[in-house]
Amino acid sequence: MSAAREPCAGGEPLRVLIVDDEAPARSRLRDLFGDIAAAQPCAIVGMAANGVEALRLLEDAGADVVFADIRMPVMDGIELARHLARLPAPPAVIFVTAYDQYAVQAFELAAVDYLLKPVRAQRLEAALERLRARRPLPSDAALAALAGAERVHFSVAERGRILLVPVAEVLYLRAELKYVTARTAAREFVLDESLVQIEHEFPQRFLRLHRNCLVARAAVQGVERGGEHDGEAHWDVLLRGVPERLPVSRRQWPAVRQALGL
Repeated sequence: MSAAREPCAGGEPLRVLIVDDEAPARSRLRDLFGDIAAAQPCAIVGMAANGVEALRLLEDAGADVVFADIRMPVMDGIELARHLARLPAPPAVIFVTAYDQYAVQAFELAAVDYLLKPVRAQRLEAALERLRARRPLPSDAALAALAGAERVHFSVAERGRILLVPVAEVLYLRAELKYVTARTAAREFVLDESLVQIEHEFPQRFLRLHRNCLVARAAVQGVERGGEHDGEAHWDVLLRGVPERLPVSRRQWPAVRQALGL
């Protein structure tokens, strides 16, 4: 995970982005920051209704901390936090949640800071105080464990901004040196993730062909024998929309055949 952006020192205002799909909740939180301004000065740099809007806002306005609701359409707060962590200097993230106390225990075990709705001024002030003490960011593994669903997007840090790649558009992923290349019908993207991590997160979406390649099950058009005339015979996976043929290792072929119903 990248190093966290250091919160503003001393009494300088913290730059805050509020992310919640309910307009009244955004307004209430903004008003609470005004109520505690004397003790914890903050500047609201923007408000967004979901994680995608938040990422776009952050391209134009930097923030020291993002207050993110957890359950939101398009992109929820936990997925947003995982994408933000890939920035060179990510803002801190404090979750705002209506979860019950049993679910909140998971956040405490993951060292994730959170506020329970309805947010109280005293609790908000305490969260900002901890932030100024440079509380470390939770790991991506901890955030993944908290997620209630698969990510909708992969993310690529590019020139200081986050480029979102819809998971549903990825045809296959190939490991190359320290990186993973994700191929869509339009182009390739370089991800700073491992194939093992992706395979574990998306077991029903991607199928392993060999140790360096995963294919989207929905992208498979068929299989065909290959290499019989110029090398060792093997099976190739044929894809919809792109000319590439993906070889299947001898070890993985039984599992691939079963998964594809061949």
